[in-house]
Amino acid sequence: MLTLHLNMYQTIGAAAVMLVLGQYLVEHIKVLRDYCLPAPVVGGLIFALAHAVLRGMGLLEFNMDTTLQGVFMIAFFCTVGFLASFEMLKKGGAGVVKFLMIAIVAILIQDLIGGVCAPLFGLDAKLGLAMGSVALVGGHGTSASFGPYLEELNAAGATTVAIASATYGLVAGCVIGGPIATARIRQYKLSSRGSSEKATVQVSVDTDTGALDADDIKFASILIVVSVGLGTLVSLAIGLVINMPAYIGAMLTAAVIRNVADARGKTLPMPEISTLGNVCLSLFLSQAMISMKLWELVALAVPMIAILLLQTAVMALYAYFVVFMAMGRDYDAATMSAGFCGFGMGATPNAIANMQAITKKYGPSPVSFMIVPLVGALFIDFFNASLITLFANFF
Repeated sequence: MLTLHLNMYQTIGAAAVMLVLGQYLVEHIKVLRDYCLPAPVVGGLIFALAHAVLRGMGLLEFNMDTTLQGVFMIAFFCTVGFLASFEMLKKGGAGVVKFLMIAIVAILIQDLIGGVCAPLFGLDAKLGLAMGSVALVGGHGTSASFGPYLEELNAAGATTVAIASATYGLVAGCVIGGPIATARIRQYKLSSRGSSEKATVQVSVDTDTGALDADDIKFASILIVVSVGLGTLVSLAIGLVINMPAYIGAMLTAAVIRNVADARGKTLPMPEISTLGNVCLSLFLSQAMISMKLWELVALAVPMIAILLLQTAVMALYAYFVVFMAMGRDYDAATMSAGFCGFGMGATPNAIANMQAITKKYGPSPVSFMIVPLVGALFIDFFNASLITLFANFF
């Protein structure tokens, strides 16, 4: 069998090509848009499937240099740190704090299910984390970053398992969200208190990427690079106490810079930071997808199906009972239950898609469109990364 070696430049070039292909397919295929599948996932999965077929036929295997994957990963999670504004969390009110606490409990549940169930199938408990909040609350970005970290802890195939689980979660989160909210709305005969359909427009969470300023892009780039550099020292210090992913230091450093700036009344170029973060995420994720070894999933098919179905059932019950009850048992709570399924099993865009489907039929829910994006876009990744690290060291 022919083995084709790609250096880091060729690998990132291939990833970029598949990213463009994925974007084209998402724009032109309705079902991909309906389930909010990211372009890097679509394009990268096509490459991974073709690679698996060629390898299975004994024709060709790719050997890729993924050096730049780590660079883009750390840069992306550094931008996540800049979004962790605790001043904004405070401004969001009690509803945002309450929803965040509910989401953190969901992370604990998902990781306990994965960590406890995996050994029942003779698997490493850390591989179960790849079927827990790494993939579900975390999505593809967290999966592609924590997968290699779990593999370093002897959880073989964790990256492939996590990315496959995250893809499943995107679909499952959209499937269960609508029925759960609809059932509660009909059961309690709930109705919207909003004044107009315009109220369902997503509230800005400091991630608007409209017109960008060249000087602000330069400043944002410097902030990211400096935070990544200082973050290596933070990670080195933390590593003396506990084993953590490489990007944790950069994320913490960025969070400190953001909150110090907020405390001093300084404004950081957040639209530019968010845009650069999206670029890094797309290239990092596309490279992670084309590097997937799908043949590693064959022996794990039955355990994955069983654990992911259990995760889906538990999250559906959690959204139906806990989220709905805790958030007030009203129409907004029902809408947030649908949103919770979206980002609790997939990603924030899925949460928005779920809530838009509900509000289009039953009326606006402005409160939901403020709380869910704030938690999903700004805070949950920060807390999820910390909890996954603790579980990985525990198991």
